[in-house]
Amino acid sequence: MDRPPFTCLMDNPGAMVGEDLELVITAVVAADGAARARAACARLLDRVGGRVLRVGDCSDEEPGCWSLTLAIDSGQRVPENVAAGLARAVRGFVRDLGFPAPRISCEPPTAWTVLDDPDVLDPLVPGAERLLVEAWAGGDPQYREPEPAAEPDVGPQPEPGTRLLLRVDVATDRAAGAEWQARAVASRVARSGKITRVAPRGDLLSVHVDLGTSIDPPAVALLDAVASLGRPGWSAPTREGESTVVRWSATPVPTGGIAALELTATPASAFVWTEPD
Repeated sequence: MDRPPFTCLMDNPGAMVGEDLELVITAVVAADGAARARAACARLLDRVGGRVLRVGDCSDEEPGCWSLTLAIDSGQRVPENVAAGLARAVRGFVRDLGFPAPRISCEPPTAWTVLDDPDVLDPLVPGAERLLVEAWAGGDPQYREPEPAAEPDVGPQPEPGTRLLLRVDVATDRAAGAEWQARAVASRVARSGKITRVAPRGDLLSVHVDLGTSIDPPAVALLDAVASLGRPGWSAPTREGESTVVRWSATPVPTGGIAALELTATPASAFVWTEPD
């Protein structure tokens, strides 16, 4: 009875169907170095193309021999019948080289054959002892580029920077006038200050301004804001929960104009918007 053209030891199609099908060719040649091995395989490389994966000394196993391994992208994908597709790729490659159809072994994700007749191989690879032809679903794992390591899950990171709020107390009974003066003060610290509330505070009108987020930590953000406002007599910073607060007030309280300022710096990661009092 004739032997079957290939034997299959294991087939797991579900995990391989649709993967790229790659051919890996290893030539063992009589050579005394890597350069001679490459030269011996020059015709093969010109014929089939591909990229050289490795040139190695195998004289420990076969004295006077070197091996050259190359990979060829077949441009095909693994079909539903994985074993048949792998075997077909090996058989087709060997036939394209002009050699008779060989016996093929198959153990998905690979199928392979060995051509070991030096007289048949010599016209293509001078000095060849044998040629190993493999087809791999997804590529030979020995030469496959490792998948990038997944970045560790460190959870949500705190938002950097500081949220700055400004309160400007103005001695006036006109909201428009209070807002105008508050904007003038806020513009010294931030270009995009936004008025969030205007409310009475005793005989004054308090204008609350959201100055936005600074990239600096709270202590630095406060010092920079105070320096930009340029008024002497600010209080020492005090902690109020997660926030740091500094205050300035005019003495005596004027009958018109700015009477007091309050700057609040809160880490952006801890800031929760609440309606100003």
